[in-house]
Amino acid sequence: MSSAAHKLASSMQIRVALHVSNPWRRRALSKMLADAGYLVTETEDAAGVVLADGDCLSSEMRPTVVLGAGTRNAQGLLPANADLDQIDAALRAVAAGLIVRSPVADDEGFDQLQDSDMQALLTPRELEVLSILIEGLTNKAIARRLNISLHTVKFHVESVFRKLDVRTRAEAVAKALDSRHLETIKL
Repeated sequence: MSSAAHKLASSMQIRVALHVSNPWRRRALSKMLADAGYLVTETEDAAGVVLADGDCLSSEMRPTVVLGAGTRNAQGLLPANADLDQIDAALRAVAAGLIVRSPVADDEGFDQLQDSDMQALLTPRELEVLSILIEGLTNKAIARRLNISLHTVKFHVESVFRKLDVRTRAEAVAKALDSRHLETIKL
């Protein structure tokens, strides 16, 4: 760590609790953090952020950075071999309320939805509106059948269009029928 970074680290000291099962790794991380200007604490109660080894997770709801495999619920995920600069940046970011994900950490993120999973995008009410659109009813008739306002029907229709990536009722119906959503739409 450069001297400027070290001065910055010591001017804004963050209390860090370590959750590391391997005693040698714990000592090494503790020394590395202390040298970087962090205050290493024994308990989470006194800590602002937790640094955990992948197999030794924190039990409290403190902001946590996990090294290696760990829970996706942690605010920070880094590879097990993260260097001091990466750990320093992650601890500061997580302490500030940010979420950190290393591109090389085992984080799959969001997968693209397949067309067959499209019904997961639509709410039950939107599915109901789409099924009535398939019947060919107007917005006014949909409002009467569902006992909702015309404005609410328009809102649901626009939401269905946006989620199905279509512009017209005919496209929405065709996409629903082509994707074999008819069975899933029937409520």
